Amino acid sequence: MAASAFTNKTMNLIILLNSIVYALLGVLLFGVSFFIVDKITPGHIWHELIEKKNLAVAIVAGCSALGICIIVAAAIH
Repeated sequence: MAASAFTNKTMNLIILLNSIVYALLGVLLFGVSFFIVDKITPGHIWHELIEKKNLAVAIVAGCSALGICIIVAAAIH
């Protein structure tokens, strides 16, 4: 019984580490993808959002962020 308890703890640690790695990979992929979207769109997204408070750009940026997140989540899952 002690051996199975040790194996269970090891398995839980492996699952935890895998979850952390996949979460970091997802955040990294999201950041790179959002940077690419920022570069291919005309103008600067952050300049429009922060300084000009452009609601249309905020909606487009939010929709693209959600789309990228859905794709990354599906790819990792």
